[in-house]
Amino acid sequence: MVFSSTLFLLYFLPVFLILYISFRDDLKNYLALFASILFYAWGAPKLIIIVLISIFIDYYLVNVLHKSDGKKKKWLLLASVVLNIGLLAYFKYANFFIDNVNAILTQAGYTSISWTKIALPIGISFYTFQKMSYAVDVYRKVKEPLAKISDYALFILLFPQLIAGPIVRFNEVADQLVDRKANENTEFRLMGFYRFIIGLSKKVLIANVMGAKADEIMGMDFASIDATLAWTGILAYTFQIYFDFSGYSDMAIGLGKMMGFKFPENFNNPYISRNISEFWRRWHITLGTWMRDYLYIPLGGNRVKFKMRLYLNLWFVFLISGLWHGASWNFVVWGGYHGLFLILDRLFLIKLLDKLGKIPSVIFTFFVTVIGWVLFRIEDFGQIRTFLKKMFSFDFSSFAWHDNAHFVVIFILAVLFSFFTFFKPGYKFEQKFFFSNYNNSTHIIVSFICVILLVFSISFVTSTGFNPFIYFRF
Repeated sequence: MVFSSTLFLLYFLPVFLILYISFRDDLKNYLALFASILFYAWGAPKLIIIVLISIFIDYYLVNVLHKSDGKKKKWLLLASVVLNIGLLAYFKYANFFIDNVNAILTQAGYTSISWTKIALPIGISFYTFQKMSYAVDVYRKVKEPLAKISDYALFILLFPQLIAGPIVRFNEVADQLVDRKANENTEFRLMGFYRFIIGLSKKVLIANVMGAKADEIMGMDFASIDATLAWTGILAYTFQIYFDFSGYSDMAIGLGKMMGFKFPENFNNPYISRNISEFWRRWHITLGTWMRDYLYIPLGGNRVKFKMRLYLNLWFVFLISGLWHGASWNFVVWGGYHGLFLILDRLFLIKLLDKLGKIPSVIFTFFVTVIGWVLFRIEDFGQIRTFLKKMFSFDFSSFAWHDNAHFVVIFILAVLFSFFTFFKPGYKFEQKFFFSNYNNSTHIIVSFICVILLVFSISFVTSTGFNPFIYFRF
């Protein structure tokens, strides 16, 4: 079940919100947990038991950890980390590992290993990191462990952020899991509703249109396309993945607000970045901060003695980040590609781009990012090479504007909204729209606009039937 489906929009969400608002405060967590288990089981009924068992083990393991000290405490933390990484490795990477082993065996003339493909649990990449943040935060004494296992299960399974984040760390919501009264008011819920509708519109009205064109072109024989089609396809994908993922994050943040939760922001206009380092401070923010605090800093961070070690740490973190996105070598290469530019930023690139000025640096960074999406989107390296050659073949033909009028209009809107905050008026408008208090007249206007967007979004989903979600498989 995804947020942009009619099942969720017309049945699950309305029923849940009516019940949630009417329930007593001390029962709301139980209702939210039940709804979250139902939400997860709807998409993966056979795997929910495994998730619940791992939650049970992890909760009591961390409780014992909290009461321990010295080496025992470290060993218990290690056990928790190994449990979670082990489950992630098995379910997400076992197929990848066996496929690579079989490729080597076949090349060497040996018989390949017989293997039954393992189903990937929904959202495992996201909730694994949340479970690890719980263990580490308790170990570091940042927060006390939760008193109720049901509250811990809710932290892991809370349906607004279960499937695709944001990656909510335990210390960010620990207090909210116990008491959300300060946020459970009409103003907070309305702002959550607006945020949800904006995210839904980004995903359905923009990302889906971009995705349809991207799938059409990426499904062609790359040897037969020209530069026009190649650039159209990858730019469509560039905007699809942004509006798809940021839209889903907006919906998650909005749903959280309607329940009294305040989740961290996950995107901040990444395509206006002036360098790749800035891009990663704006793109999938919760993943970047998680990697920084739980992997990069423990490796030594910026405090290592030698710069070469610093660069290796950066590269390693981004190779892991690439592999986190998917069990395929192209994701690893994509992570290494971004890691390379982060190193170049530290060596000389940021200074060079600053000298060039704001507009050239944004154009350059966007170009680097687009090339990166080629590596991300296409799994086969031979196909990647062919596609890149077509992009830079300079064999441009006329684009069929009249046959693609809807796509062209939405593409222009995608560009506009992606670079809207590059200019100060756009930035001020965004801050006022998302992060300021509304008066009654503003509420009426925004509510009217959001209802119209909701109707359009539901109509689009029901009429087209095309409703993919890129990060659903990660």
